[in-house]
Amino acid sequence: MTRILAALLLWVLLAAALPAVETSTISLDDLAAKSDLVVLAQARDTDYFMRREIPVSGSAYLRVLIPYKTDQSVDIVEVYEKGLHKNECYFSNPTVFEEGRRYLLFLVRDPDDPERYRGHPEGCALEVLVDSDNRYALRYPVDGIQLSDDLEALARPMTFSDGYSVTKDEDLSPDKRNAMRSAGQIEAHGEAGWRYTRGIPLGEARRLIGPEALER
Repeated sequence: MTRILAALLLWVLLAAALPAVETSTISLDDLAAKSDLVVLAQARDTDYFMRREIPVSGSAYLRVLIPYKTDQSVDIVEVYEKGLHKNECYFSNPTVFEEGRRYLLFLVRDPDDPERYRGHPEGCALEVLVDSDNRYALRYPVDGIQLSDDLEALARPMTFSDGYSVTKDEDLSPDKRNAMRSAGQIEAHGEAGWRYTRGIPLGEARRLIGPEALER
């Protein structure tokens, strides 16, 4: 617990030292239009510089599963991030015994290194889960990007086979956990966990992005 509190304190101190970045909501269509790369991808590895177990700079490497918009053929995408700020673009590193998390990514070429990508000020990734029919779905409620789309209208009850549909109690603030329980978005799982119960079929989310937004 002491290490966790120390890490949270470091994050607050570092974030407070950075200039504020103004962000607003954005539609999936507009986000795709200003992206160089829109793909469904799975985390493979990370190479981050850490401070008190918190990433503060470095790259993540993700395997492309479905390309929607690309500026070249790519199997592995490198996503670079630096600093701590709102909507930062860091990813969890899977162990050798785990599958990586899956994400719908919206990225731009890094102006400092054209071989890698960076996120947008609005965010870069929406987590994707696998349901019991082995289909992809956005986890709902979504986080990571402040979207203006009416996703609530598309969300539906789902049974997920994906291990990442379960989150620890400590990873949800009491207010967020209570709100999600009241909305039927999570259910108790085991002694100290919660399972997401709603999602948006990836194909339906994809239809919110017009063909022009995916043109190169």
